[in-house]
Amino acid sequence: MVSQLRQLGLFDARVPRYTSYPTAPQFSARSNASEVEGWIRAIPEGATVSLYVHIPFCRRLCWFCACRTQGTSTLSPVVAYVETLKAELALLAELLPKGVRLEHLHWGGGTPTLLEPGLIRDLAGAVLDVVPLAEAAQFSVEIDPSEIDEARLDALAAAGMNRASIGVQDFDPEIQAVIGRQQSYEITRDAVEGLRARGVRSLNMDILYGLPYQTTGRIAESVQQVLSLSPDRVALYGYAHVPWMAKRQSLIPTDALPRPEERLALCETAQQLFIWDGYTEIGIDHFARPEDGLATAQRAGRLRRNFQGYTEDTSETLIGIGASSISRYRQGYAQNAPATSAYQGAVRGGDLAVRKGHTFSTEDIQRGRIIEVLMCDFAVDFAALATELDAPSDTLRHYADGIEEAFPGVLRLGETLLEILPEGRPLTRMIARHFDAYAMATSGHSTAI
Repeated sequence: MVSQLRQLGLFDARVPRYTSYPTAPQFSARSNASEVEGWIRAIPEGATVSLYVHIPFCRRLCWFCACRTQGTSTLSPVVAYVETLKAELALLAELLPKGVRLEHLHWGGGTPTLLEPGLIRDLAGAVLDVVPLAEAAQFSVEIDPSEIDEARLDALAAAGMNRASIGVQDFDPEIQAVIGRQQSYEITRDAVEGLRARGVRSLNMDILYGLPYQTTGRIAESVQQVLSLSPDRVALYGYAHVPWMAKRQSLIPTDALPRPEERLALCETAQQLFIWDGYTEIGIDHFARPEDGLATAQRAGRLRRNFQGYTEDTSETLIGIGASSISRYRQGYAQNAPATSAYQGAVRGGDLAVRKGHTFSTEDIQRGRIIEVLMCDFAVDFAALATELDAPSDTLRHYADGIEEAFPGVLRLGETLLEILPEGRPLTRMIARHFDAYAMATSGHSTAI
C-alpha cells in the first residue's frame, strides 16, 4: 500500500487543506469594504450566523505555529485591541438586519485566554449585545493551559462558554522543548478539570504528527495521555513546516523532522489508537465520541468544513472579527487586514477592515461544494448535489473527467457517484485538488501527508 501511495505522489505533493474554496491565496484586493457591507445587509432577517473573534496576542510564541500572532509582555496592546474589536462590532451592528442570532461563537488566536477577567466580560458582552446567542448555541474558546486561572475560567463560564479547545501538540518534553511549547500533562489535566468543574462538558484537543524527534512510540504515549483526559473530539493535524512563511519555524531543526513515509506511520499509529478507544473517524483528521455532535452530523450527512476544520455548523454566514480574520458570506469571502496596526487603523477610522476577498462564481460554488463533500464523506453523489445546487448533474460529473486515470485503483467512479476507497483516503486532499480550477503555488501549502 505504501508503494502505491508513493507512486501516486503522496510523499511529494503539497496541496491545500481545503478549509475554503477558493483557498486564501486566491483572494484578491478587488473585494472591498463597501461591497462587503452589501453582503452583510443582505443576510435575511432572523437568520442564524456564526462569529469568529481573532485574538492575535500570545505571551509566548510557539516555534511550530504558523498562525498570525504576535508576542506581548504587557496587557496594554491587548486592551487597545479589545477596544478596536468593540468598535468593529459596533460597525457590524449598524449593518446587520433585525433578529439575527448566533449559532456558533468561537474565540481563537493567538491566545484568547490572555485576556483578564474584566476584558473577557467586556468582549463577551459587546458580542452578545450585537448578536445574541440562539437557543442551543455553541460558544467555544481556545484555551492555553499555561495561560488560564480560576478567575478567567469563571469569567468564561459566566459569559456562556460551553465548549473548549485545548492545543496539546505533543506531551514529550524533548519535543516540546524543540518546538517552543512547554506544556506538561499535569497543567493540561488541571485545565481540563477546571473546565469540567464549571459545567463545560464539550472538550476538543489538538495533537500534531510530523514533529521533530517524533517516533511511533512517542506519539503513541502522547495519544494515550490525551485519551486519559477523555476529550469529546480530537484533531490530529500534520505539522506544516513552512519557515519561508512562518519565520519562527526556522528555529526548528529540519534534520530532525520525520520523512514523509515516517509521517504516514505516525499518523496511522495515532489513528489506530483513537479508533481502538472507541472514537469515530471524522474526515481526514478528526475523531469524535459517537455521541458528539460531529459524529452525529456525520451519520446524518450534515458534516461541514470551514476555517476551523470539521464542524456541525450549517450556518450560511460566518463573520470574522479581528485582524486577519476571514468571513464567509453567501456571495463570497472577505478577509480583514492581517497586520494589527492596519486593522486597527481602518476600524478606528470608521470603516470595515476588509483588505482582500473573493466573490463566488457559479462554478466556484459547484466545485467548492464537491470538494467539501469529498473532504467530509469521501464520496460525492453528483445527482443529489445537482438537486441541492440547482445545477445540471452532467456539469458536476464533468468536473471529475480524468480522475480515474490520475488516481488508479484508489477510487470508484460511476455514472453519478464518486467514492474514495479506504486505501485511497490518505490521498483525499490530492483528489480534492483535481476539482480545484485555480493555479496553485505549491510553496504556499503543506505536505499532503
